[in-house]
Amino acid sequence: MAVSADLGDVLESFVTRLVASGRYHSKSEVLREGVRLIQEREARLAALDASIARGLADADAGRVKPSSEVFDRLEAKLAAKTDHT
Repeated sequence: MAVSADLGDVLESFVTRLVASGRYHSKSEVLREGVRLIQEREARLAALDASIARGLADADAGRVKPSSEVFDRLEAKLAAKTDHT
């Protein structure tokens, strides 16, 4: 399926410069790379949203620990890690 896109002058110029530099072989290649990057970002955002939802569900269900306990455990891990290096 062919897609036509109006990028505007600034983005069109940028894409043209990328192709002219030899970094990409065509404008289509630049646009495909851009869409792939957006797909990756959207997947990361979806994973983050799912993690937040799990965390909120845990908090709503009372599955929480005091922050002091969590920070003490993290500080101990960090101290142990720096002692071994």
